[in-house]
Amino acid sequence: MEQFENIEQENQSSQFIPPTQFQLTFDKMTHDMKFVGMFTIIYGVISCLTIIGALIGIPTIIIGMRIREAAEQFYLYRLTSNAAALKLGFEIQGKYFSLIKILIIIGLVFALLYIVLIIYLFTTFSAFFATPSFEAS
Repeated sequence: MEQFENIEQENQSSQFIPPTQFQLTFDKMTHDMKFVGMFTIIYGVISCLTIIGALIGIPTIIIGMRIREAAEQFYLYRLTSNAAALKLGFEIQGKYFSLIKILIIIGLVFALLYIVLIIYLFTTFSAFFATPSFEAS
């Protein structure tokens, strides 16, 4: 994070100092976080169009807002070099990852239950519609 200490010096001097690779990567990361957050919010809103989808959609919207908040804190740190903003950004990002991990686990459990249900229904219906063979002797 020492890379950002030169920011104030860049504004005061007339000499142009190109940004470091870390600064470019940090900027790209914050832009990507904002994009992922907006996409997650849109996905949550679309999921909320059904009642069952709202069970997943509402937490998804909250998760999207969390990652956008983290991106804003990282951007604020980039502008001001305020260590509290960086710490808060990491805390919010940690909450995002915890929530998304829970949703992924829930999604995997539901997918597994769906597969088991399909197999059960397939075997039940195939046994129901199977024609018994009667041999006349």
